[in-house]
Amino acid sequence: MLLVPFVAVLFLVSVSGFYLPGLAPTNYCPANSPENKKCKSGIPLYVNKLTSPKSFIAYGYEKFDFCPTSNEDSPVENLGQVVFGERLLPSDYEIVPEKTVDCQKLCTKKYQKPSDNGYEFLRNAVILQYAHHWVMDNLPVTVCLTNEGTKRYCSASIPLGCFGETRDLSNSLCGAFTRTKSEVYLFNHAQFTIYYHPVKDSWSDEGMIRLVGVVVEPRSIAHPADKLDCKSTQPLLLPVNLNSELSITYSYSVKFEPSEIKWASRWDYILESMPQSNIQWLSILNSVVLVLFLSALVATILLRTLRRDIARYSQLENSSEVQEESGWKLVHGDVFRPPTWGMLLSVLLGSGSQLFLMVLVTLFFACLGFLSPANRGALMTCALAMYACSGSLAGYVSARIYKFMGGLRWKTNVLLTATLCPAVVFVIFFVLDLALWILQSANAMPFGTIVALLALWLGVSLPLCFVGAFFGFRKPMIEVPIRTNQIPRQIPFLTAYSRPTITFFLGGLLPFSCIFIQLFFIFNSIWGTQFYFMFGLLFLVFLMLVITCSETAILLCYFQLCSEDYRWWWRAFHCGAGTSFYLFIYSLHYFISRLDFRDAISGFLYFGYITIIVWLSFLLTGSIGFFACLWFVRKIYAVVKVD
Repeated sequence: MLLVPFVAVLFLVSVSGFYLPGLAPTNYCPANSPENKKCKSGIPLYVNKLTSPKSFIAYGYEKFDFCPTSNEDSPVENLGQVVFGERLLPSDYEIVPEKTVDCQKLCTKKYQKPSDNGYEFLRNAVILQYAHHWVMDNLPVTVCLTNEGTKRYCSASIPLGCFGETRDLSNSLCGAFTRTKSEVYLFNHAQFTIYYHPVKDSWSDEGMIRLVGVVVEPRSIAHPADKLDCKSTQPLLLPVNLNSELSITYSYSVKFEPSEIKWASRWDYILESMPQSNIQWLSILNSVVLVLFLSALVATILLRTLRRDIARYSQLENSSEVQEESGWKLVHGDVFRPPTWGMLLSVLLGSGSQLFLMVLVTLFFACLGFLSPANRGALMTCALAMYACSGSLAGYVSARIYKFMGGLRWKTNVLLTATLCPAVVFVIFFVLDLALWILQSANAMPFGTIVALLALWLGVSLPLCFVGAFFGFRKPMIEVPIRTNQIPRQIPFLTAYSRPTITFFLGGLLPFSCIFIQLFFIFNSIWGTQFYFMFGLLFLVFLMLVITCSETAILLCYFQLCSEDYRWWWRAFHCGAGTSFYLFIYSLHYFISRLDFRDAISGFLYFGYITIIVWLSFLLTGSIGFFACLWFVRKIYAVVKVD
């Protein structure tokens, strides 16, 4: 027990090692120096999609009537970035290392009426609080604000403008110029502050720098028609009706400041300023302590009760008197009787095993730092690759369980194992992606990406599933310590607490208590565009989930056998899968209390993706509960002699 907290502390400390196996840094040449193999003379700024807390629909940069992007090629995006909807484009901002830019014009857009060139679309986007997401040197460009307690908070969401209703939320950006709730102002000026650290490596040239922070202060400036005036305090108002021509001039300024922050620690100021990141440690540790205590309590009670039962049965066997058997030993002749719908159960267990291996390996690599937010899209790419490569495990497990149940239709079993779970996910995902495509959202996946995902499924996962099933069916049948009677035993009347519905809800409650705090931060990273970086702690929480899910399923399985009900197969799966029910309830609570979507389609998309998550959780936790019970049942009936 002392090892778990020690490992937890190691994981917590390892969070700061953000670039443990990370990416190589980029050196930039000193001012007025030519570019060479060791350094770059220009710092590109990439623009990404725009997102809103009021809508699930994200739009690409090109959807808006902004300044045209650069003619340079867009950076190559991996599969995970495309699935998450990242659409990086090179911008026209010209940024040279250590070169100060006081006021530089980017472009000017003119509008005669609200319907011109997406003016109304731009104004509505400001009202819905859409925000930019920019990247420089693989580092998110952030907006940093200071709250009343003088704590600095940095966000990677750069607001598109100011709306009167939000002036209190971004007072330091909007100032006092949003006088009424109906006024809309556009941020058309970007004031960059780039922090750099001198390169002191022996193999680098003198004067080279590395970027360790990029902060932007968006401003609203109504530039005069004949010149640029970046010092003007007159904001740029976007009126509802255009009585005259409106000119919007986009501009920027740049300044460089040296910093003592090292390149390997440059993400710290972003991660440390995330909302509530400094108070969650105590809550999570309390949750871990609670789970450890409950797990120890369950294990102690179960072991003591089992020891007493086994001792009592041994006394009955050694006694010459004839006594009536009772409890879980009474159903020894039926406990390994194959369940109904054995084909479906074996398919679900194979898919659950595949998900278990995917989550385990992905979280392990994330703990080592390979899948940190600095390596954009790596987490999803690794998860998809691991799922495809784990197809052999799904086929093997499903084949062995199906053979154990006495199944004969092995072709149907393998085909369902390879297609059922991915097909459910793909159908839901395709419907959601179709809706995003109709809405012209940046989150809609390109056709080529859909083909790549289908290739992973049908070209990698499915053949591996057949290979695993081939070896699974060739293995000897799983041995059981007791023979099954030919005539099924009659099951007595079940009490209320031993009914399947009750055990389903009870079985998922304790495992869910392990993860509900982490769910808040995971959901914030998905729906709130925040960064999630505590993978070491998440790996520990996942292990706690496996332990508590197994112990709870074993405990409820024991009570079921004691009530002389031998139908434990599906019940064991449902006990673990009950966690998915609480996951859905929590997602409903999060939607009501944390999200503020203004359109019905956003709610449809949200619950569509939640359905996929709940379905995968159902398979994962259900399989954990079943295999724990299978191990438990084989163990307890192996130590008791049966005539």
